[in-house]
Amino acid sequence: MMCRQCEQTADHIACTTQGVCGKSSETSALQDTLMDSVKSLSLWCVAARATPSIASDDPLLEQANVLTIKGVYCTLTNVNFSSSRIGDIIRQVENVKHELKTKVIENGGDILNAWEYGELAEMDLRDKSDIELEEFGHKHSGLVVRSAAMNNEDAFSLNEIGTYGLKGVCAYGTHVYQMVGKTDPEVMSTVHEIFAKLASPLPDMEGLLANALRVGQVNAKVLAALDGAHADTMGIPEPTPARTTAVQGKAILVSGHDMKDLYYLLQQTEGKGVNIYTHGEMLPAHSYPKLKAFPHLVGNYGTAWQNQRMEFAAFPGPIIVTSNCILEPRRAYKDRIYSMNEVGVDGVQHIGSDRDFVAVIEQAQQMKGFLRDVTPAKYHTTGFNHRAVVPLAGKVIEAAKSGALSRIFLIGGCDGSQWDRSYFTTLAEKTPDDSLILTLGCAKNRIIHNPELEGATLANGLPRVLDMGQCNDSYSAIVVATELAKALNCSVNDLPLSLVLSHLEQKAAAVLLTLLSMGIKNIRLGPSLPAYITPNILNVLVEKYNLQGLGEPAQDLKAMMEGK
Repeated sequence: MMCRQCEQTADHIACTTQGVCGKSSETSALQDTLMDSVKSLSLWCVAARATPSIASDDPLLEQANVLTIKGVYCTLTNVNFSSSRIGDIIRQVENVKHELKTKVIENGGDILNAWEYGELAEMDLRDKSDIELEEFGHKHSGLVVRSAAMNNEDAFSLNEIGTYGLKGVCAYGTHVYQMVGKTDPEVMSTVHEIFAKLASPLPDMEGLLANALRVGQVNAKVLAALDGAHADTMGIPEPTPARTTAVQGKAILVSGHDMKDLYYLLQQTEGKGVNIYTHGEMLPAHSYPKLKAFPHLVGNYGTAWQNQRMEFAAFPGPIIVTSNCILEPRRAYKDRIYSMNEVGVDGVQHIGSDRDFVAVIEQAQQMKGFLRDVTPAKYHTTGFNHRAVVPLAGKVIEAAKSGALSRIFLIGGCDGSQWDRSYFTTLAEKTPDDSLILTLGCAKNRIIHNPELEGATLANGLPRVLDMGQCNDSYSAIVVATELAKALNCSVNDLPLSLVLSHLEQKAAAVLLTLLSMGIKNIRLGPSLPAYITPNILNVLVEKYNLQGLGEPAQDLKAMMEGK
């Protein structure tokens, strides 16, 4: 095993025996096999789209599209630890690939330059057992094997940057699919072309750098689609106070990202005497009109994913995890936690695609729930989507021009458990009282619950901290920045704006590539830089984008106030 896809990888080098996330060597090998299977599928998808007699809307291509994004999502940090489910997904991918390959060949097509991809072009794992698939991963698909095949650590670093960013794209694409029930053929054509490039062991530095930036470009399209899907399906989000203290009654907790799952749960629990709480990245649900119309969506419980073992154990009802992040459950709640969609943990009950929550509801009704209201009630306002913030641009610009607003900080991203993530809390606390903080993702929990910032306002009455939502709402931050730049007739890089990103997993990698593909500079990334970026590639990113690591908060703040 060698895995270094997340920021918390062991010693910031790689996990080699067991993942810091809890992933076993066996599961890691299966995930490596799954990624190779998806790359092989992608080669045949590219070949199919190049075959004139195969229509771009062929149902087989749509099956391949869905399996690509869902399969890849299973390999993200803290999503799927179930070897048996990953093995099943590999076989599904392989079966669809075989059908597609047969159709391509029957219609006179083939993989262009198939020699370049070695065994990936012809691999067939349809009839392999889980153990055989695991062995294949150890021998053929692991990081060490792929690195040796490329035989150029800098080129391989670019390959990994593109790979992990594309994993994030597939995760966001899965969230879109959850909302609308179909994929975008143009987006998926690009995704498969990028995977085809990543499947090649050729150390093409220029091509791999361009490929990584292409990941960022397609991610921007996917984030925009996700933003639109949420608004079209659940209503336009609006700033809304969400209760953060308990309400007496039976209770179910929903964690993850998927709003549609929450909607179906709210429908099925109407009139059942069960209150619904959001957790972690589900907090923005309270800002969507279609969701907050349910009176039994009573509040938000808990903070970020890394605290779930304590928070879930203390919650007096069942818990549903719709997407990342999940940790190996404690015995205290393993019999009352349910997974959905791509999430998988052996021994945890899984809710199928029919979204039937009967078992969860019955368990909630049997448990004691919260025995009393917690008073005084406390609230946090979420829902500062770009549709709410952009109309405030005039007030922001006026404040900036008059000197009433010294700077805007975007502080957010993925959170984690390492002690040095306190940097983001300290930085936010040290920002001037006349500055504005935009925050999103689970890292916002280090800011929105901070007593020194809670309730703070600017001189013009605007809140000092605007909660823009979950990591899936990253598009909002991009829109706000670009619209402010338009209003001031300057580039985003010329705005009085500093970006400080907390990264952990592959969604954050995708967002970073989107920002770089837009030419945005002076981004601070941490708490440590990714282990898969070599010194030479880091130099390229520093020279082109002035990408920076984190230093001491006070010194970094001084530099940011100077526009550096």
